Amino acid sequence: MKNLVMQKPRSVSLEKYATSKLPTIHGQFEVTVYRYGPDSEEALAVTLGSFAPDEPTFVRVHSECYTGEVLGSLKCDCREQLELALTRIQELGRGVLVYLRQEGRGIGLGNKIRAYALQDQGADTVQANHQLGFATDLREFDVAAEILKDLGVARIHLHTNNPEKIQAMEDHGIELVSREPAHGVINPHNRRYLETKHHTLGHDFAALLSGPKK
Repeated sequence: MKNLVMQKPRSVSLEKYATSKLPTIHGQFEVTVYRYGPDSEEALAVTLGSFAPDEPTFVRVHSECYTGEVLGSLKCDCREQLELALTRIQELGRGVLVYLRQEGRGIGLGNKIRAYALQDQGADTVQANHQLGFATDLREFDVAAEILKDLGVARIHLHTNNPEKIQAMEDHGIELVSREPAHGVINPHNRRYLETKHHTLGHDFAALLSGPKK
């Protein structure tokens, strides 16, 4: 039992708030900020190239990870997944990265650090969430699907290990053409985390975990 929060797909009203060119270490992109919900929450679309509904597009739906992406934490592989996606988009010459502000699988940064403390005491990432009174995964991907629709993307090559993201896109009528694994780097600090995601949550890390232990 994964104890995931499964919800019916919902329609989200988006406001395209701001768009700008964004030069990065990976190459030139365009970044668009979308606002949604009563509290004007924000999500980003990092894009390259133009899109048409009948053309399959490389897509990464990525949730914020401050500890990994900003502080360089070794407890996850989020930064590597983010950088792999941006590099892949540049290689292909077109694609979309939707960046959602859903830190810690939706529990927020403070609670994520509390979960880390429980992991230091022996809990795995799922057990830590439950001990704090949270479901395994509180993230929602409806906003990502609506952003893709706004961009004119209807058929996707999805860069993910997570079957819930695939289901969420399909629930919103977005066609999955193929799935591209999103494998970062395994190390002694994130091995148990990745094993738990693979065995408990059904995320596909089989190829990564089958390699030699580091």
